[in-house]
Amino acid sequence: MDNQLLADYIAQRTRKYESDLSSIELEDKHIPANAIRDTTSWDKPRTLDTLPSFLEKFSGNSTKLWSASKKNGAPHTIIVTAAGLRAADIARGVRKFQTKDATVAKLFAKHIKLQDSIKFLKSTRTGIAVGTPQRLKVLVDDGALQIDRLERIVVDASHIDQKKRGILDMKETQIPLVVWLGQQEFRERYAAKSGGIQLLFY
Repeated sequence: MDNQLLADYIAQRTRKYESDLSSIELEDKHIPANAIRDTTSWDKPRTLDTLPSFLEKFSGNSTKLWSASKKNGAPHTIIVTAAGLRAADIARGVRKFQTKDATVAKLFAKHIKLQDSIKFLKSTRTGIAVGTPQRLKVLVDDGALQIDRLERIVVDASHIDQKKRGILDMKETQIPLVVWLGQQEFRERYAAKSGGIQLLFY
């Protein structure tokens, strides 16, 4: 799906799941096509095994994937997925990018207490963070998850669960995802030439 089709699909899902919203409220939630990086040139399967290669291809300077800001809890990459178990799988899948100075953080509610995540982020240099939209939003609001060094958000959109549903196909995950992606701090940086955030759908 190219970026325009993706933007239209997300908007269509938002209208379906939040049918009580006014046209102005829907517009406020809209993720524009120019905010989404076109990844149609990726010709390999979108699986856990190929995710590291995908990140390397679309990261610009791929060597930075192994690095982390000296500022604790300030990742360059955040991967958003529907559920804790899937987030744990992804964290294992991208562990090749973990070094002693750049941790892969697991940020989801299942089996991990919020206070433990806050403590971890405030004391650890983090290169890549993987989590669910709700937990990520809480951690940003708390200030433990810093987004000023963020370069890309990757949405785990192609994964389908046992019930044949993806993150955009379930009301309970699509709505929090759109809230997460639509934060003002992100909107101001999507597609910006300097200090911008890439939004990629995998």
